[in-house]
Amino acid sequence: MNNLIHPLNEKNKNNSIKISVFLILISTFTILGVSLGFLLSKINSQKSKIITNTSTKKTAGIVDKKTFKDKAEGLLKEGGINGEGNFHLERPGGPSQNVYLTSSTVDLSQFVGKKIRIWGQTFAGEKAGWLMDVGFVEILK
Repeated sequence: MNNLIHPLNEKNKNNSIKISVFLILISTFTILGVSLGFLLSKINSQKSKIITNTSTKKTAGIVDKKTFKDKAEGLLKEGGINGEGNFHLERPGGPSQNVYLTSSTVDLSQFVGKKIRIWGQTFAGEKAGWLMDVGFVEILK
């Protein structure tokens, strides 16, 4: 009759230790990765803070100057050019210097008739000399 209990040999003991150390390392790296991801998401959310109340603030939009790195300023008027843009920014130098605007993040109609500074992302336009998707608006005095 065979014994049900066998002594552990050194080979099985070493494999058990290796597997245990491997599992502990995997668990540690998983916890560190999740923690780092959480912290980075909190930092990024602080950078991309959305501002919506323009009645008390002089700004609106998403504060993300990495994405919205192009900047212009002028007087905001309604109307695009040949179907490109819903608004335009009048700048010194005449109509050839206008910036035609759309925005997926800011309601530009709140700023019509005001002198503003905008940050956005430039897109190629067929008719517009400068076509921009506005991400952030600041009212100038």
